[in-house]
Amino acid sequence: MKKGDGVLFYHSGEEKAVVGIAKVTRSAYRDETATEGDWSAVDLAPVKALRGPVTLAAIKNSKKLQKIALVRQSRLSVMPLSPGEFQTIIKMA
Repeated sequence: MKKGDGVLFYHSGEEKAVVGIAKVTRSAYRDETATEGDWSAVDLAPVKALRGPVTLAAIKNSKKLQKIALVRQSRLSVMPLSPGEFQTIIKMA
């Protein structure tokens, strides 16, 4: 992730839904709080909340989103999306 990239903000707790858009304000850097492994962090700034949450169930039911990593591994916290996939999720809100 690099400065200026758009990001979908996803609640991974009980709700499991995309709820907003953010922008990367600092490119990926080493996470100094990690005690093991190679962890990275980015700094984000909120852009806007979505009109409504886009649930994991809705994403999994979308034919246009069947190939995204979230459908195959719903525990992922970061994954790439094509511009079309990004816009599909925003339109679903």
